[in-house]
Amino acid sequence: MPGVNVSGKLQFVGALIFLGAPGAGKGTQAREVCNRLGVPHISTGDILRANVGKQTPLGLLAKSLMDRGELVSDEVINGMVQDRLRQPDCQGGFLLDGYPRTLAQAEALRALLKEKGYGAPVVVNLRVGYNVIVKRLGGRRICPVCQRTYNLNSQPPLRDGVCDADGSPLQQRADDREEAIRERLLAYEAQTAPLIEFYKKEGRFLDVDGEQSSEQISSELARLLEVQ
Repeated sequence: MPGVNVSGKLQFVGALIFLGAPGAGKGTQAREVCNRLGVPHISTGDILRANVGKQTPLGLLAKSLMDRGELVSDEVINGMVQDRLRQPDCQGGFLLDGYPRTLAQAEALRALLKEKGYGAPVVVNLRVGYNVIVKRLGGRRICPVCQRTYNLNSQPPLRDGVCDADGSPLQQRADDREEAIRERLLAYEAQTAPLIEFYKKEGRFLDVDGEQSSEQISSELARLLEVQ
């Protein structure tokens, strides 16, 4: 579906997009799929941090917006993604995680893919219910020193409340508390969920039950994407 078999190995050409609410498991599954397909995993958060860290013109603009407590605009995010997709490692294909988030971003991406000579992207939607997301995100803990992430429900530390690597007390991010999770999900429903209907019309849309185990999801994605 996303490519052709050459000597028994799938060759991916084009765009693969992972959609799903916060806590749906997009990052975990995206990294595994990218390893199998041999394409770069492009995360909007990583791109934003890289541009801010390197003090690129777009990064400086984004930082000024964030310092004022404003959201980074679609125009700025689109510009960062466009710059990233024009790099040599993206010429054979790529996976987008966290982008597009809005219909305006989806339209900008459609124009960019057309410019690159690609067809419609393959879109994977990881479908997860509210209660499962609250449990997943509410159980997440992070080491403030090494940034290692744990989950009290599925991947707890060896000793309660401390990092396995350096013994630092684990912390819960403010946006992983239930009230913040509710706000994040409301924002997702308002901005990103409409992308599901947008991409269904493109005809290359895969709906996956994100409440399965990580191993089950990986197996289903391998089958759907014909990853070998």
